[in-house]
Amino acid sequence: MANASSRLGRIIRIVGRYRLDALLEPLFPPRYRKLLLISPFRLAGSADAPRGERLRLALEELGPVFIKFGQMMSTRRDLLPADIAQSLAKLQDQVPPFDADAARALVEQALAAPIETVFSEFEHDALASASVAQVHAGKLRDGEDIVVKVIRPDIEPVIREDVALLRWLADKLNRYSQIARRLHLPEVVDDYEATILNELDLRREADNTQQLRLNFAGSPTLYVPRVYHDLCRRNVLVIERIRGIPIGDVDALVAAGTNMKVLAERGVETFFKQVFVDNFFHADMHPGNIFVDVSDPESPKYIAIDCAIIGQLTEKDQDYLARNLLAFFNRDYAEVASLHLQSGWIPADTDVEAFEAIIKELCEPIFAKPLSEISFGHFVVDLFQTAQDFGMEIQPQLVLLQKTLLNIEGLGRQLYPELDLWETAAPFMQTWMNERAGPNAAIKALSDNGPALLGALPRLPELIISASRDTGRLDRLTSELRRSSAELKALQQRQKRSRNSLRIAGIAAVAGALALAASPALDIAQRHLDSPGSIIALLCFAVASIALLRA
Repeated sequence: MANASSRLGRIIRIVGRYRLDALLEPLFPPRYRKLLLISPFRLAGSADAPRGERLRLALEELGPVFIKFGQMMSTRRDLLPADIAQSLAKLQDQVPPFDADAARALVEQALAAPIETVFSEFEHDALASASVAQVHAGKLRDGEDIVVKVIRPDIEPVIREDVALLRWLADKLNRYSQIARRLHLPEVVDDYEATILNELDLRREADNTQQLRLNFAGSPTLYVPRVYHDLCRRNVLVIERIRGIPIGDVDALVAAGTNMKVLAERGVETFFKQVFVDNFFHADMHPGNIFVDVSDPESPKYIAIDCAIIGQLTEKDQDYLARNLLAFFNRDYAEVASLHLQSGWIPADTDVEAFEAIIKELCEPIFAKPLSEISFGHFVVDLFQTAQDFGMEIQPQLVLLQKTLLNIEGLGRQLYPELDLWETAAPFMQTWMNERAGPNAAIKALSDNGPALLGALPRLPELIISASRDTGRLDRLTSELRRSSAELKALQQRQKRSRNSLRIAGIAAVAGALALAASPALDIAQRHLDSPGSIIALLCFAVASIALLRA
């Protein structure tokens, strides 16, 4: 708790120094925006620099966890003002590098040999620098062009402090907020911690890169560089140096005569192959990690680097997502509602017809429109806000997939805004489902389970009798569910009646939290955040934020 408190105090001071409170105005309902006029941060920093620049510098100073958030947001130019998106794009590979001599020393220590005995060339200046590591170009003794990735020194304690702070906040919100419990915030933090700590072990990235390379061996859509495993260590990675145009440099791609329609469609196909065929998908697809080989402009090929974060789904999740996507593509909203119910993501007593009507209302306007006219991000936000009324819960195991989908949409918008996402993806998904649920799949399942079925055949009468006995217990369970449903509806009515008072309490809590932060030099949080009064003020601020967002 003490470390989390210290880190939170530092975050508060950085927010004040760069006047990030000024960026919050659009997030507040109009009737509450006057609260920002009493922000204590107005006395602590200057808002003269461009807002995008202030945000980027603040995220850089806050460290890797926040930098990665900025990287993800930089791909959503449809959701962010152009100036902010342009500034955040610099976080992809233009984070200030650490000392080059320190990088050289780390490589020599990891390989237990002088640089000159391993490499014929090792460039002093970093080729690129990101939140967790930086890259130096070089050559092997046999003349092969390579890049050497080196983990930033002493970065793990910073990451652990940030994750500890996130976990502390998640636990507090989870204790006092029904909305937070629905989001499964502690589980999300746990997943994120495992992901980012895995990123610190470059041996994992080497293995991931090799596996992705094997999955796309000979593919016309994606190339993955070769890994030199004998030179890889926990904090050092050596791979083939690739040549290509950064995916974010649209002007250069156009100048090279790239078929942008083919490139965008191949991006969608590559993503769906990774998720549904290989079940092994690159989950950090921001523009700094994706390049394009335009040696044949009419048949452009993606090049993927930085495979530190890889996502995988269970077979059940794959099947559920595929069926949902096909139902969306086919505008079968009854099937969408039924799948949500079967999955247990919405309560068993949900009014399925009402849920189906809401899904149809949200989805129908987006079909048959080019990507330039719709926003999947806005659609997801609207869908989630609506589904909250039906008790829908966020599934932590799908967080990486959701993040990757956002990145894919951001890239698609930049490359070819007219891309019809549904037309591109639907045939792929239909073929996949036919292979999973068609006649061939049935024959394979029968073959795989034949011995077990033959073994169970003599027990078939006993199983039928047992099933009939369970019918009574099922009826009693159904009756219990109905009673619970009635109690739940009564509770929901009481919550609706108390919502207005919660909003008023929220406004007062915001004012109290701001007053707490308004001490000289803004360091009261670091000195006294462990006190009961400070903790209560922070909890009030969290409750207030929830109230305002629900207003």
